[in-house]
Amino acid sequence: MHVRPVLGAPREAARTRLSVLVGLATAATVLLGLVATGQPTAADDMTTASLAIGGKSAQQAAPALVTGSQIVPGSVNRTSIALVATYNVDATVHYGDRAVAATSTIALRNASGGPIDRVELNTVTARIGALRVTSLTVDGAAVTRTIDDQTVVVPLGGVLPDGASTVIRISIRATLRSTLTGSNWLFARVNGVVEAARWLPWVSLRRAFNRPNHGDPFITASSPLVRVRITTDRSMVIASTGMRVASSGLSQTFEARNVRDFNFAASPYYKVYGSKVGNTLVRVYAKAGYPASTVLSYAKNALSRMGALVGTYPYPSFKVAQSAGGYGMESPQLIWIPGGDSGTHLRWLVHHETAHQWFYGIVGNDQARQPFDDEAAADQMARYVTGIWQPSRCATNRLDLSIYGYSATCYFHVIYIQGSALLDRVRQRMGTTAYWRAMRDYVAAHRYGIATTKSLLDTLDAHTSLDLRSMFASRFPSIY
Repeated sequence: MHVRPVLGAPREAARTRLSVLVGLATAATVLLGLVATGQPTAADDMTTASLAIGGKSAQQAAPALVTGSQIVPGSVNRTSIALVATYNVDATVHYGDRAVAATSTIALRNASGGPIDRVELNTVTARIGALRVTSLTVDGAAVTRTIDDQTVVVPLGGVLPDGASTVIRISIRATLRSTLTGSNWLFARVNGVVEAARWLPWVSLRRAFNRPNHGDPFITASSPLVRVRITTDRSMVIASTGMRVASSGLSQTFEARNVRDFNFAASPYYKVYGSKVGNTLVRVYAKAGYPASTVLSYAKNALSRMGALVGTYPYPSFKVAQSAGGYGMESPQLIWIPGGDSGTHLRWLVHHETAHQWFYGIVGNDQARQPFDDEAAADQMARYVTGIWQPSRCATNRLDLSIYGYSATCYFHVIYIQGSALLDRVRQRMGTTAYWRAMRDYVAAHRYGIATTKSLLDTLDAHTSLDLRSMFASRFPSIY
C-alpha cells in the first residue's frame, strides 16, 4: 500500500454430517498441493509449522462436542495461521443504506503441526464497520465469540488435532463508512464507489489495528479456494479478487484460488476497459474522467516486466479499480488506484501496487510486524522497472521494526524509500542477473506461503559470494 497526496480528506444448519466434513477436508487436502506453508516468524515465537498466541485462553463455555466432529475434549490455549481454509460466502451489499451482510462457511484443516483450540479471524469491520456477529457455529454447534480489536476469536469447544478438519460458519452485518477519514477508506461508500478491503473474516492472527502511520496491520493465510456471491440493491459493476463465474439478476458470483484475501470495489458508474498480457486479462474499472487508458498501459507494462523478473503472474485476471479516494491499495488480482494522480507519481503508483501481486500476494508476510518484506521489495521492483527513484527525507533508520515503530512522517521514507534503496544497492553489488535470480528463487520457495525478513535476506546472501551481512547488520539488528 502507498499513501498519496490527497486534497481534502486524508488517506486513507443442522449439524454437519461427518461425510460432508470429510468431503470438504478431502477437497482442501487436494488443493493443499498448491499451497506452501512458508517459513515462520521468529518474533511470534513460531515453530516451523505454527504460531502460538499468548494471553488468556479463548476457550468459552464449551458446548458438548458434536457427534462425528474431529474436535476432541480439552484445551491447549493455542492457535496458528498454518490452517488450510476454503471460504464459501453469500453476501449482500447495499449501495443505498451502506448495509453489508455476509454468511461465510469456512472449511479448514489444521496443518500447523500441533493441536489448536481456537481460530482467529481478521476483519476491519470490527473497527470501522460496526461489526455484528449474528451467528457463529463450529461443526454445527453454536459457540460464543470474542471480538478483540479487529479479530474475531472463535473457540472450537475443544481441541482440533494436527491434520484434523472442522467447519466454521459465521454470519456478520456491518455498515460501510461514509467518509475517507482515518482508515475509513478501507470499508466505505464515497464518491459513487463502494470499496471493501479486509472485510471478510479470514484466518489470521491478532494484530493491533491502531498504528501511527498508514502501514497494513494484517497477516493473512493463503486459501486454495474462495467462492463469493454478492447480491446488490441495484445494478453495479464489481471489480473483485478472482473471476466472475456466474451472474443472475443482481447477484454475481466470483471464484478465486490461492489468494490470501478477497477484496472488491463496486460502482453503478464504472465502465470497464480491457486488454491482455499473455494469457492474463487486464481490466480497468473507472468512472468518467479517470485516465483509464493510461492506467491500463501502466498495468500491462508492470505485469509483463515484473513477471519476467520474478516469475510469471499466475492468475487469469488482473484488475485496477478507481477507488473512492485516499490511497493506493493492493489485494490479490486487484489493486485500487485513486483518481486525481498523473505524471510520474501515477506511473510509479500503478507499478508499486502491481508489484504487491508478488510481494504480499504470492509471497505473504506479517505486514504488521515485518513490513520491509513486502513494501521494500515491491517498491524496489517498481522503481527498478520505472526508473523513478527519490531520496529519503528522514534520517537513516533500522528496517526491522513493526509498523507500530515508525512515525507517520517517516514510515514511508524509511521502509519504502530507504528499504528499496538498500535492496537496489544489493542488486548493484551482486549484479543484476544474480539479484533477480535470487528474487525468483525467493518467490518460488515461498509461493502462497508466509516468508520472513530473514528468509529474504538469507536468499539474497546465498546467491552471491559477497558478504552481504555487513550491509544488513546495522539496518536489521534484531536479525544480525
